[in-house]
Formats: sequence, C-alpha cells, structure tokens
Amino acid sequence: MYQLGFLDFTIRLQRIDKAGDPLGKLNETIDWEQFRPILEQARKKERKSTAAAKGYDAVLLFKTLILQSLYNLSDEALEFQILDRYSFSRFLGLHASSKIQDATTIWLFREDLTKAKVVDELFGRFDQFLREAGFRAQKGQIIDASTVSGFAPRSLRIPLPPSSVPTLKSSMKEEIRSCSRFASCCSW
Repeated sequence: MYQLGFLDFTIRLQRIDKAGDPLGKLNETIDWEQFRPILEQARKKERKSTAAAKGYDAVLLFKTLILQSLYNLSDEALEFQILDRYSFSRFLGLHASSKIQDATTIWLFREDLTKAKVVDELFGRFDQFLREAGFRAQKGQIIDASTVSGFAPRSLRIPLPPSSVPTLKSSMKEEIRSCSRFASCCSW
C-alpha cells in the first residue's frame, strides 16, 4: 500500500481549495468562539472524577452538528464522512491521527443541547451570521443511504391476485428450455 506523505496531503487540500471548498470559506468567515459560552453552559455537568478522559471540545462538536445539518446526515453517516472526507476533517480542525467523535458522542452532545434548550438559539445565531456574511446554506448535498428505503422484504410485499400475474404459454417454455444458454439455469 502506498504511504501518503505530508506533501501529498497538502497537495490534496490545495486541490480541494481550488475546487471551491465551501467549508473552508465558512471556517474562515465565522468566529466559532462566539458560540463557546452557550455551548459550555449547556454541557456543564458535575464531574464525578478527574480520572476520566476529558471530552471533546464543545466548539468541535457544534461544528459537527453544523455539518450534519448542512449535509442532512444521520449520526452514523456523519461519523463515516468525518473519517472519509478531507474537507470535513479540515473544517473540524482534525488531522489523520486525531481522535474522531463517534455517532454516540454526536447524539449525546445534541441531547445535552436539547435538554439545555439552546439548539434554536445556537442555530439561529449561526443562520444570522451566515446572512450577515452574505452566505446561504443549502442542505442535503450528500445522500445518506441509511435514510433511503430500498426494496421491501418479501413478507411486506403485497400479493398480486393470480389473474394479474403473467404466465408463459407452454410453447414458449419449450422454446426457452431448448435455447442452450438458458438450458442450464431455467427449470419449470
């Protein structure tokens, strides 16, 4: 397997910038620290022990929720996209060896904000800042396959009445059987 060097990574990010990465522009425009006081207050919990590892940065987790909202992703799909996409990682300030938040961490953080009743205030502030800076957020640029329904299992299919199911005439069955490429796979 080819091992990427630092220069390879830098060149890749430059190409992303050249293609017009909207997340890079967003990151340059917004002062994310303006959200920290509200985020820290919402996450304020009594720590039972100082021995446990410190959690993720509140601004990092908020930016994660911004990505989720902009791209309409489930928690699991967002975790995958952060791992997979350079632009997402860079937007969050993560590098190849960074510890990445998992779907449960994202869910718990959103629950903390919901319980503190600050979700509307935070996203309202974010939307206002976007408008003032001349941006317009467009959602749903990535399709999250976990929310797209596929074929229904056989047990959920609606049975058709026998009269509506097409049948082959016996002469057609014989013709198909005699055809050498179908002979091995077809049996009636």
